[in-house]
Amino acid sequence: MFDKLLPAIDDTLLNSGSMPVVFEGFEHVLEKKDSEPVVKTHQDNELFYLRHGKIEFIIEGRKVIVDKGAALVIRPNVPHSLRVITPTAETMSLHFGFAINRNDRRTSQQSLDSFLEFASGDDSVENQSFTVLSGTFKKAIVSIMERIVEERQEDYLSKELMLRILTVELMITLARALKKEWEESLRVKNGKTRELVNIAKEFIDANYEHGITVANAASYVFLSQGYFTRAFRDEFNMSPMSYLMKKRISKACELLENNEIKVSAVASQAGFSSPQRFNVAFRKQTGMTPLEYRKQHIY
Repeated sequence: MFDKLLPAIDDTLLNSGSMPVVFEGFEHVLEKKDSEPVVKTHQDNELFYLRHGKIEFIIEGRKVIVDKGAALVIRPNVPHSLRVITPTAETMSLHFGFAINRNDRRTSQQSLDSFLEFASGDDSVENQSFTVLSGTFKKAIVSIMERIVEERQEDYLSKELMLRILTVELMITLARALKKEWEESLRVKNGKTRELVNIAKEFIDANYEHGITVANAASYVFLSQGYFTRAFRDEFNMSPMSYLMKKRISKACELLENNEIKVSAVASQAGFSSPQRFNVAFRKQTGMTPLEYRKQHIY
C-alpha cells in the first residue's frame, strides 16, 4: 500500500485541478459561566488554536486538556465538544479541505486522511480523531492562521488570490508539522522505525537500477532524508547511500563479465546517471576502473 500513499496535499495539488480551501474561519472569546458543552461534528478538517485560557475537549469520548498556545487538528465527522476551564478563553479555528472550487467539498480530505492514517501507525481513537501539534512548525502554522483570518475580514486588493496562496502555505506547513510529529513518535516506536527502514531497503533493492536516490527511498516511507539516513545506519551499519552504491557496483560487476555489453551501457543498466559518475564510483569501491575489472575477469 505504501506506493499509493503520498504526503498530505501533494497528490491533490498535482491532480484533477483541486486545491486546498479554507471554507470557514472563526474567532471566539468564550466565558466559563456561559460554557455549556455542545457536541458538534463537521464535514471538514478543523485546525484549532487556543490563544488564551484553558479548555477541556471531549473528542469521541476522550478527554483532552488544552492550554494556552496549543494547536490541534480534528478530523471530519468526529463528535467533539469543549468546556472552558479558566474564566475566559480566546480561540481561533479554521475549517479546511480540498475542492474544485470554493463551494465544492466533494474532495474534502482524501490526501490528509491517507497521511494521517499512515502516520498514526495504529487504530487508536486518538490517532484517528485528532492530532495535537507541537514543535517548531506550530508557530509558523499559527502565524499563517492569523493572516488568513485577517485576510478574510478585510477588503484587501487581490483578497481571493492571497487567501489561496496562504491556504496552500498553511497546508504544506501543516503537512510538514504532521510528518515531524510522526518522526518524533517513531523515536519511541522503534519497531515502527525498523519496519519502515526495511520497507525502504526493499524499495532500493527493487529500484536501484532505475536511477533512484536516497531522497526517493526516504520519501517512499514518508521520512525526511536526515532521519531516514540515521535510522538506516542504525539498522544496517551503513548509510543508505553506501548500500545503494553497493547494489549498483555489484550489478555492474555482473554486467562487466559479459564482454558484449559496452561499459557505457553497464553504467546506465546499473543505475548510474552517467559513465563518468560510474567510473568514479567503481574505482572508489573496487580500486580499479571498469575496463581493468573486465580484463581481469574475461581474459
